Amino acid sequence: MIYTVTLNPALDYHLKVDSLKLGKTNRAIGEELSIGGKGINVSVVLKALGLDSVALGFIAGFTGRQLECGLQEIGIKTDFLELENGLTRINVKLCDGAETEINSSGPKIAESDIEKLTAKLKVLQSGDILVLAGSVGGCVKKSVYAELMSSVAEGVSVIVDTAGEALINTLPKRPFLIKPNLNELEEIEGHTLNTEEDILAAAKALQEKGASNVLVSLGADGAVLVADDGNVYKEIAPKVSVKDTVGAGDSMVAGFISALSCGYERALKVSVAVGSATASVKGLATSKDIKMLI
Repeated sequence: MIYTVTLNPALDYHLKVDSLKLGKTNRAIGEELSIGGKGINVSVVLKALGLDSVALGFIAGFTGRQLECGLQEIGIKTDFLELENGLTRINVKLCDGAETEINSSGPKIAESDIEKLTAKLKVLQSGDILVLAGSVGGCVKKSVYAELMSSVAEGVSVIVDTAGEALINTLPKRPFLIKPNLNELEEIEGHTLNTEEDILAAAKALQEKGASNVLVSLGADGAVLVADDGNVYKEIAPKVSVKDTVGAGDSMVAGFISALSCGYERALKVSVAVGSATASVKGLATSKDIKMLI
């Protein structure tokens, strides 16, 4: 079974206006409510690829219950922990040609809540896949993903998609796969990576620190995979008209998982195709979008 963890999911409320006027009453000419969060995005795209997963993490209040219902309505299994206080965050996105985002911080997650999530992860068995995705938030320790990894059984393949210190802290736990994008890799290195050789050297350095496989997403340039079989795999992205890159990285993770049994070369090819499919549409790619590119 595949499990995804999203510590701080959200409802994204998109409002379209003709012209945003600060300090005035603005009337929307279009609106849309969607479910957000990197681990949740992975679960949604896995569903589009025909794979089941269980979405884990934290929800709170009526917004959290709405988020959970929304996932269940599209056939995604959930096993969230409900926090006693606060609300699952609502991120407001105002679009009048340009987009203005107002992101809330979300509910406070206590150490005791992390302990409850840790207990849930102890049911995972060898052969399962665990995806830890997204920022850890200001109220959670940067070591939280590493701590969660300590609770899972040997033989569980852990995929980590986060950035900075939270990612670095997981490396001694030997994650099966990490997926930094180019900007995140440069942030870790502390300087710009100008050439393919620079990128590969930085990825191999993360592999030497503990990651079995390092998948670096490069936007329109595709992706490279420094794999634990000693090979480097490269894939160019298909030419698409980019509509929205939000969720493209999460889609890549889902695509990689979906084709992993076919080997790394195929997994990378499908990963890039699925990420590109999401970039070519508003929202996350559907099964139809994905099939066109694959």
